[in-house]
Amino acid sequence: MSDSKKYLNILGLATRAGKCTFGEEQIIKEIQSKRSKVVLIANDIGDQTKKKLTDKCSYYHIPYYFIDDRDTLSQAIGKIGRVAVSVNEHGFAKKLIELLSNNNRG
Repeated sequence: MSDSKKYLNILGLATRAGKCTFGEEQIIKEIQSKRSKVVLIANDIGDQTKKKLTDKCSYYHIPYYFIDDRDTLSQAIGKIGRVAVSVNEHGFAKKLIELLSNNNRG
């Protein structure tokens, strides 16, 4: 498996460990309370939701990354139709950031 897809395994583990939050409103609450450690957003998210999530992340200094599409994200976490996920545990978040930062280097 390529490095670029390893993050999906980590995301799946974090989900099974109960360390993720789904749903726009719930994610925003996690960001505002600083429980969120990193937010992953599908590339095909709607513009309004994208702006709301990225603005909140920027304001509260929560890192966020754009990842594949909603189908890939949904498959990784075993939930249908998800466009964003908040990872709320430092260890998982650190590994995700490491993998996604490496992945996004030119």
